Amino acid sequence: MTIIYLLIAISLTVAILFLGSFVWAVRSGQYDDDYTPSVRILFEEETSSAQERGKR
Repeated sequence: MTIIYLLIAISLTVAILFLGSFVWAVRSGQYDDDYTPSVRILFEEETSSAQERGKR
């Protein structure tokens, strides 16, 4: 029966550590913009030569 109490205490400690690291990550801005970097490669940027051709 004591092993159950030990396992519960260890699991609660690990859960609190993960929750603390998640809160730290949110406060430090790790999740501010998670959409743009994944789709940035899909959008084509205009180069300077393409812009010059458009001016002519």
